[in-house]
Amino acid sequence: MTPQPRLRDVLADGVWRQNTGLVVLLGLCPLLAVTGTVVNGLGLGLATLLTLMASNLSVSLLRGLLRPEIRIPAFVLIIASVVTAIQLCMQAWFHDLYRVLGIFIPLIVTNCAIIGRAEAFASRRGPLAALVDGFATGLGFCLALVALGALRELVGRGTLLAQAGLMFGDLGAGLEWVVIPEYRGFLLAMLPPGAFIGLGLLVAGRNWLHARRRGASQAVPGLQRARSA
Repeated sequence: MTPQPRLRDVLADGVWRQNTGLVVLLGLCPLLAVTGTVVNGLGLGLATLLTLMASNLSVSLLRGLLRPEIRIPAFVLIIASVVTAIQLCMQAWFHDLYRVLGIFIPLIVTNCAIIGRAEAFASRRGPLAALVDGFATGLGFCLALVALGALRELVGRGTLLAQAGLMFGDLGAGLEWVVIPEYRGFLLAMLPPGAFIGLGLLVAGRNWLHARRRGASQAVPGLQRARSA
């Protein structure tokens, strides 16, 4: 029987240690394509998070009924069904945002991170662990999308949460923030090369923070031993 991991470790892996966008580097096509603004990144990130949670839970509940030779096609069918439902909901209630994100909503089905979690984790764990893993992995990917969108929007336009009405309706008008007034913009940040540069900066920043935290955690036991001696 596969041992059940601690839920705290599952959360830490999905959000930080094995972040899909910044460490594993999967799903880079939508990550780079739609992150021109914070709102676009948040919209796709939430859709991916819901897909991961629903597909992981479904795979875990059905894992005893799926024969090994058909498990991958079955996983794809489950993920496609979930994405179709999310796509229809977005088309009904967030139509303007749905039009902006375009083809990248149905292309969530092809995100190898989702089927990878279904195969590597959800098909071998209980429903609660699978649900938490889907939430953690989706949250980590969503945070990467929002962070890259914020960086590109701030450098490229001097704003944050521009066009927030696409997601929040009339309330979104009060959320738009002009960080740099009378800013003329920086076109490179809004173009595909700017997305690659921004992602590289985020990956480097995450690696620096991770190395610093590891160094601090290793230094504390040594300091305690020195004091005790």
